[in-house]
Amino acid sequence: MRRRCVRAGCAHLPLPTRPTRLTARLRRTLWRGALTLTGGIRRTGRLPEGGCVVVANHTSHADTAALLAALDARHAPRIAAAADYWFATPWRRRICRRLAAGFPVRRTGGGLGDLLAMTEALRSGHAVVLFPEGTRARDESLGTFHRGAVLLAREAKVPLVPVALLGTGELLPKHGRLQRTRLTVRIGTPLPATVTPDEARDAVAALLR
Repeated sequence: MRRRCVRAGCAHLPLPTRPTRLTARLRRTLWRGALTLTGGIRRTGRLPEGGCVVVANHTSHADTAALLAALDARHAPRIAAAADYWFATPWRRRICRRLAAGFPVRRTGGGLGDLLAMTEALRSGHAVVLFPEGTRARDESLGTFHRGAVLLAREAKVPLVPVALLGTGELLPKHGRLQRTRLTVRIGTPLPATVTPDEARDAVAALLR
């Protein structure tokens, strides 16, 4: 009914199915509870109605937990995950899919096709989360953004939303140990899919300042 209404031109936007939103709500509750124990999390801003591509900085494995705890469950976020790491073994694959709503993206050829396969999910109202730097940064600096997020947004005809994650690098440093830290997730103004990767990077950098 929801999709027929959209095709007919009514104002309602598509959303993920109710069972999918319920699963996302359970994940959000799980990660908010876990992060409460490690210092808490604060969010500013909101995602727009309907599907969107979220682009965020990446310094820690805790980034995914912070995003799942902060983003609205009605968008049932899907998180891009490195296929060569998170999908390399059966137990990592199960953890990534069940606890982080992850989908595999290859880093050594074929990655763009993996991203474009999420077009229908975006058109159905999901938020698809990408880390355009491609890997975790070694420090707080923001690396070059690859073009996949922009191309996916253009293909699906949805906006990009810049998001800044603050504190995750201190909470769980790369190759370090968990430390109690309060996190902040800043959700910026949606950007048109016509932006360049550099413009998307600049938007995230502005939120980090």
